[in-house]
Amino acid sequence: MIRRVATQLTYPLTIALALCCVAASKSKTPQVRRATAVADDADVSVAYQTNDFGSDLNAPKTRAAAVLVLDARSGQILYEKNADARRAAASTQKLLTALVVAEDGFLDQPVVVQPIDTRADPVRLNIKAGETYQRIELLRALLVKSPNDVARCLARDNAGNIALFAEKMNAKARALGATHSNFVNPNGLPIPDQYSTARDLAIIARAAYANYTIRSIVCRPKLVFRYASGRTRELTNTNKVLTQLPYCNGMKTGYTEAAGHCLIASGNVPGRDVIVVVLGDSSAGIWRDASALLSWGLRRM
Repeated sequence: MIRRVATQLTYPLTIALALCCVAASKSKTPQVRRATAVADDADVSVAYQTNDFGSDLNAPKTRAAAVLVLDARSGQILYEKNADARRAAASTQKLLTALVVAEDGFLDQPVVVQPIDTRADPVRLNIKAGETYQRIELLRALLVKSPNDVARCLARDNAGNIALFAEKMNAKARALGATHSNFVNPNGLPIPDQYSTARDLAIIARAAYANYTIRSIVCRPKLVFRYASGRTRELTNTNKVLTQLPYCNGMKTGYTEAAGHCLIASGNVPGRDVIVVVLGDSSAGIWRDASALLSWGLRRM
């Protein structure tokens, strides 16, 4: 039986896990790149800004609506821009969904898909009512490919219905200190009165980063999912930075028209762990900006 895991990792275990993820996913790992090497198809130059938004005037300039760069070990904020502005979080809030499920444990237990779980367009894994999966199988799919039907299935299985699960999400967020958010569903699809901030999402991401189960999943570039019928499907991680930067080890993408393109990215080099939250960016800018900020954060410390 998969037991609950502690939400705090020792630093040696943190570093070992991150290095294992990198080794497993990249057979030819390049040396740590300069902050300017962020993507093959992007403008790789990193401009710097002087403005009134950030806590560090040398942080890479972005056009994102809100940004926060966090030292994942100490909790120190390295840079912020509009970090307390209320925004739609899209699927980045699935980190909180995953954290609630992972901390409640018993991840080897079966989940029977119900008809109500499947009503979640547009991104779906197409699990079918009556099919049975282990919680851990669904949790892996949720964090790698971000299907909305899987989020609903895990939430309903965990709390009985979506409304009760949202109460658990909000209670967990408040307990962590993320007090300027309100979550109504487990998948981030637009709904009235659902919002978060870059600061709150960084707090949530730091807790998720400390969870062994979540850390062991979000670093995977690919995952093979086996349906109840026996059919398999290879799922590619929606986080493109995983394959652009050798020191990236997670975490979660998000997009809706209301939220824009969003990404919570994490990275590790020996002795350093950084989390970057980028909200309300463009389709091309999200990868460039998150990569530049992550590289800057890891080199800055």
